Formats: sequence, C-alpha cells, structure tokens
Amino acid sequence: MNLPFSDEDLKPAVKNSLNKVKPMLALDGGDIQLIDIKNGVIYVQLQGGCIGCASSNQTIKYTVERQIRIDIHPDLIVVNVPHGMESNLNNLL
Repeated sequence: MNLPFSDEDLKPAVKNSLNKVKPMLALDGGDIQLIDIKNGVIYVQLQGGCIGCASSNQTIKYTVERQIRIDIHPDLIVVNVPHGMESNLNNLL
C-alpha cells in the first residue's frame, strides 16, 4: 500500500480515532489497544468484554476500521490481533 505518510506519522491519528470508538466499546465492557502499525496496516487488540465476542469482527470492520478510514485515509486496513499473537503480526494477513 502506498500511503502519503509513514507508519510513525499514523500513530497519533490512529490513537485519536481509537479514542473516539472506546466509549462505545466500554458500553459492553470492552476496550481496544493499538498493537502496531506496519506498512499502513493497523494492528489492534480488543480487550475486556470484547474478547471472544461473536460480534468482534463486525466491531473491527464497521466501527473501528470505518472510523479510522473516515478520520485518516480510506485505504487503511485494521486487523484484530488475537491474544497471544502479538509477536506474530506477519502471520495475521
């Protein structure tokens, strides 16, 4: 993906977008954490009540990714990192 900014430049903007969705996740006892950004792919991890939730894929796609695309760039991709996979991000795509 050829984006007009570096992964490091993305971090503050991504954190800002994640802060916008955190209150919604908190309503269900959940949270979200930024794990890393590599080549424009944003790796996050759902926390709390969101772990193992049947709706977690929809939450990532239609809430988190949608907000990041609106706020930053329409081509960004968000990947949910399962617990225990934090050191294997290259195997998640």
